[in-house]
Amino acid sequence: MTTANATPLPPLVAILRGLQPERAAAVGRVLFDSGFRGLEVPLNRPGALAAIATLAAMAPPGALVGAGTVLDAADVDAVAQAGGRLIVSPHFDAAVVTRAVERGLIAAPGIFTPSEAFAALRAGAQVLKLFPAEASSPAALRALLTVLPRGTPVWPVGGIEPRHLGAWRAAGATGFGIGGALFKPEFELDEIAARSRAFMAAWNA
Repeated sequence: MTTANATPLPPLVAILRGLQPERAAAVGRVLFDSGFRGLEVPLNRPGALAAIATLAAMAPPGALVGAGTVLDAADVDAVAQAGGRLIVSPHFDAAVVTRAVERGLIAAPGIFTPSEAFAALRAGAQVLKLFPAEASSPAALRALLTVLPRGTPVWPVGGIEPRHLGAWRAAGATGFGIGGALFKPEFELDEIAARSRAFMAAWNA
C-alpha cells in the first residue's frame, strides 16, 4: 500500500520510546538491517528530535522515519525540520493531520471509534492507528473495515507481540506499531536485533 504521494507505508513501525540520541545510529542500523523500514521516536522523552535527525539522515531508500506522540501543529513543524516524514499521534487532532498533509508528511492519527476514523480520513490522514489495540480486538477491526473506505490502511498499536500479528492481519490490519516488545532504552543491541528478527519472521509467515 502506498499513499497518495507514492510513499510506501512500512508494514512494521518500531516505536523507539526513550531512544537516546547517542544510541540512535546504532539502534537504527540494527533495525534497518533486520528489515524494518518504519521508525518512530515519540516526542515525550528528551532528545527525541535529535534522534529523529540521526535516523532520518541514515535511513535507506524507502524507509519512513518520524515521530510519535505528536500533539500539536508546532510539533509537526519541528519533526519536519529534523527530517522526519511520519507523524503519529495517540489521538485524532484535525490541526495536526492538516499540518502534516500541508507539509507533505504521512499522518497516522490514533483512532478507536468509527466516528474518529471517518473524521481522521476527512482531515487527510493516510493511515489510521488503532490505539490502544489491547483494548480492541481483531473482530472489532474486521467490523470497522466493513464501513471504512476500501483499502484504508490500519495499524494496530499497543501491546503487539509477534504472536499477535497473524490474527490481526487476518482481520485486515495492514501494519503494526511495535513498542516495548521490540525496544526499551535498557535493551542491548543484540536483544533488539533478536526481537526485530522475531517480528519480521512473524510478518513474513
